[in-house]
Amino acid sequence: MASKYWEDFSVGDAVTTQSITITEAHLVNWAGLTMDFYPLHMDEEYAKKTIFGGRVAHGPLSFAMSIGLVYMTGFYGDSILAWLGVENMKIPAPVRIGDSIRVIARVSEKRETRHADRGVMKFSWDVRNQRDETVMSLDYVLMMYRRPVAVPGSA
Repeated sequence: MASKYWEDFSVGDAVTTQSITITEAHLVNWAGLTMDFYPLHMDEEYAKKTIFGGRVAHGPLSFAMSIGLVYMTGFYGDSILAWLGVENMKIPAPVRIGDSIRVIARVSEKRETRHADRGVMKFSWDVRNQRDETVMSLDYVLMMYRRPVAVPGSA
């Protein structure tokens, strides 16, 4: 049984995570894990010649770290049944080695499903760097446990 349920959230509820500083080790480990050794992330001399003027973090790395940051707050509790996807992801600015990112996650939508034991929740995420610039925004969609309904006459 979950201890936190879909019903425990209201549209507008929000949490701000702690921040984490993106390091060289994060980029190297992510590249090794995903086999994404694209030179924009791994080759400083190549990256200096791009519009970014230097290496930037992999977008999926920033997204994955954001997931962990929100999870670490305990905001969801144990209410998650399934991840349903991401909508409207935008990356308006790069994340660089040495940047510190944090996430502001806000409940933006709730809806019931045809199943009484679950509901769908949409969270709007704003990932910001240490200069308070948005580096990623997205809608994170989860299926969550609903509070069990007591059956009359059961003990």
